[in-house]
Amino acid sequence: MYTLYGALGSPYSLKMRAILRYRRLPHIWAHGMETRGALEQVRAPVIPVMRYPDGTHHNDSTPLLYDLEARRAERSIIPPDPARAFLAHLIEDFADEWVTKAMFGYRWLEEVDQIQMSRWLAFDNLKGGGRDVSQGFAEQFRARQVGRMAIVGCTRENFPLIEASTRALLAALEAHVVNRHCLFGSRPSLAEFGLYGQLSQLGVDPTPEAMMRADFPYSFRWLLHIDDMSGVEGEWDAPDAAFSPIIAALLEQIGAIYLPFLIANAAAAEAGEETFSMTAMGLPYAQGVFKYQIKCLADLRARFASLDATAHAWIDLLLEKTGCLAALKGA
Repeated sequence: MYTLYGALGSPYSLKMRAILRYRRLPHIWAHGMETRGALEQVRAPVIPVMRYPDGTHHNDSTPLLYDLEARRAERSIIPPDPARAFLAHLIEDFADEWVTKAMFGYRWLEEVDQIQMSRWLAFDNLKGGGRDVSQGFAEQFRARQVGRMAIVGCTRENFPLIEASTRALLAALEAHVVNRHCLFGSRPSLAEFGLYGQLSQLGVDPTPEAMMRADFPYSFRWLLHIDDMSGVEGEWDAPDAAFSPIIAALLEQIGAIYLPFLIANAAAAEAGEETFSMTAMGLPYAQGVFKYQIKCLADLRARFASLDATAHAWIDLLLEKTGCLAALKGA
């Protein structure tokens, strides 16, 4: 029995909960004040934290999902074809490190979202104690999160690009999900769970929820399907099957925005600079250097380099057409 310590307002917590549900791994979902003890058991005190059956505690959603794969083979979320496995990882990484900016920006830029979501998050955490206590906690949390906006790049100056990217992603998803729910077959991969984690929050925060309901209603409903796919069996696409159009659409986003973002961040760090800037989709973007995202770029390049000739023959042309190939090669 695993115990997942997280929060309803945490995209990475819901990502991991959805993975556990799909994989039918026995688990307990603990959230709110119950997470405090678990946070003391890990080096970086961030949720979700997973307590393993042996009593050890671990966190960071991507290493967690791969560790579960190594321990339990059944109902894997890694496509068996190496080319598709790499693309699924690339999309999941894009969701974790770039799409999360949409979640953060929509939640904390506008007052209507700040007030509603800080109160809900306080309610989730305290689970009682009275309205005054809850709303007092909410105001403290709101001030803390709004104060971090520039650090994570979610400023008003940057948000036009974040929003344009989000709408492009949702447009591609909307066109896809009316045909089938999953990206690489009739069963989900880590890519769907990565996207779901971030978009799950857009589906409850006031401003993006209204946007999704109005403009992307099937993507909005898709979130509830991905939340619990424990009843899905499904099959992977054959290695030589054509990719669904959404794969190219997502790779175009990755090639135009995410990989340039990672490269600019890494170049600034190497030059000893504290900030970096770039332009994508004709829109400006600037933020402080993040060390973790330097590791993300290095990991993506290492995974790409490790693919065999067959995998490269299958996806390199697609990656080139979508503007990803040179960045992944380090050229």
